[in-house]
Amino acid sequence: MNSCSAFDWKGRYEALHDYFPSTYYTPVIGITGNFGEKGCELAEGYYESILRAGATPVVLPPTEDADALCTMLDSIDALVLSGGGDINPLFAGEEPVPQLHSINPKRDLCELLLVRLAYDRQLPMLGICRGIQVLATALDGSVWQDIASQFNPPALIKHSQDLERSRASHTVAVAEGSLLQHIMGVDTLSVNSFHHQAVREAGPHLRVCATAPDGVIEAVESTEHKSIIGVQWHPECFCLGGDARMMPLFRWLADEAANYREARRIHSRIITLDSHCDTPMFFDQDIHFDQRDPKILVDLHKMREGGLDASTMVAYIPQGPLTDEGRAAATAYADSQLSRVEKMVEANAAAVGMAYDVKDLHRLKAEGRKAIMLGIENGYAIGRDIHLLERFQKKHGIVYMTLCHNGNNDICGSARPREGEQLMGVTDFGADVIREMNRLGILVDLSHGSERSFYDALDISTKPIVCSHSSCRALCDHPRNLTDDQLRALAAKGGVAQVTFYSGFLRTDGQASILDAVAHLNHMVQVMGIEHVGIGTDFDGDGGVPGLASAAELINFTRRLLREHYSEADLRLIWGGNWMRCVSEMPPSPLKGSVGSEK
Repeated sequence: MNSCSAFDWKGRYEALHDYFPSTYYTPVIGITGNFGEKGCELAEGYYESILRAGATPVVLPPTEDADALCTMLDSIDALVLSGGGDINPLFAGEEPVPQLHSINPKRDLCELLLVRLAYDRQLPMLGICRGIQVLATALDGSVWQDIASQFNPPALIKHSQDLERSRASHTVAVAEGSLLQHIMGVDTLSVNSFHHQAVREAGPHLRVCATAPDGVIEAVESTEHKSIIGVQWHPECFCLGGDARMMPLFRWLADEAANYREARRIHSRIITLDSHCDTPMFFDQDIHFDQRDPKILVDLHKMREGGLDASTMVAYIPQGPLTDEGRAAATAYADSQLSRVEKMVEANAAAVGMAYDVKDLHRLKAEGRKAIMLGIENGYAIGRDIHLLERFQKKHGIVYMTLCHNGNNDICGSARPREGEQLMGVTDFGADVIREMNRLGILVDLSHGSERSFYDALDISTKPIVCSHSSCRALCDHPRNLTDDQLRALAAKGGVAQVTFYSGFLRTDGQASILDAVAHLNHMVQVMGIEHVGIGTDFDGDGGVPGLASAAELINFTRRLLREHYSEADLRLIWGGNWMRCVSEMPPSPLKGSVGSEK
């Protein structure tokens, strides 16, 4: 009898069925394959380390096929860039030095593209040996082609060991306070070493987090609080020799991959809505909304990458003179901005649609299309003609209007009055405007309003008030931000405050980051309750901070909130549920229906 026939493979098959439910949601980590004489290949340590970290490894073969690259990245939860030959210096705009070793043209372009695409998608990444150099090259850093001949002063230790690969040959100093230090829990690491190239400059997106005793860069990590680390050594070699010292690095990656996977899953199930962006200001500058346009922070590509379903695009009207001519110009400018948005949507109707109410948002989500809602930032757009409210709603279907901007207008006083203006509240005309907005079903937005205007509007309005892009005065003492008393008063009247990502409204000293945005949201939740908070990015209106620099990075906010132990139900409220509740509480208007039939 053949000995193989005695193996109970059917029993193993049935056992795998029993085990299947517990492994189904294991995060998937893609590993770039090397390319040798027999084609795509991969050393055992890479996939074994990932398996031991609790994730599922898959090998990504080198290819320059754009569709294949995007499909691969959309199918994984993290990326490992494996080791291998030198990078062709021509990709960095350099000529080869004599000491350059063999290059692998099959891998170079593929992996540079993979890194940029993965970076756009916010995928966690770990670069190993050659991988750290690919990270640096792809993310605007640079690489020494040969440290022995180019590094100045010359490298003082041996960076290409003769020892067996699972043994360490030198140490590296880990930067104090770095992510790498947090992961590994040490200030000094003993590492193996098999390289003659190294990172020369980390670039703007990465910072050095470990160096060899001679100053050669040994590890880099994200400057933007993203899940990106590159190491010059080969951590995957240690586990095969029974040494678990490098496993924290792989467990970190598996944990980040699981977090990323869960964030994407939640975004697929909820509606994610940004209540305020100023992108229409750029629509007269040859903008390509259907492409990843570098001139704007919100476009179709970035919305897809960041998992954003709906963007509320406003016609921002700078405050001008309170004259008949100034008011007429403001009205015309608002009309032109809103019309440009509508033309953009019409030109990209297969991928995006206008939304005028909550039903539209749900319909567009089900259709796989992005949603655009419209608003006006600064009631200066209606001047002193209250009938323009109805015209803007009937013609454009605006969802809200911000009563003022920087500078007082005919409606109310601003949190930042211009020189010579007094702090003031809502005028008699402004009170009529608020009542008319209540009647028409247009949300009253008090971002930019003075405290007196805020409380006056709360007293006048019979419907929920919103602050479409505001943050907390308790954490950043800026007159545009809301005090805790304002937050509580807003919540008591059923309103919502949407945390904004403008650095100057997040902290008073230095550059704010995603960490500050999370802190403001946490504070709002503590003061107001989870039912009264949301997100209004102010993208393309000076909004955007490291970690939340465009619509493409909004998935990072969800990932951070998951780390803060917010549930899916919480995220559903934060990401649009509370805002949509305010929209739904406005009186139904036949004007919204007429807008839908006109378009």
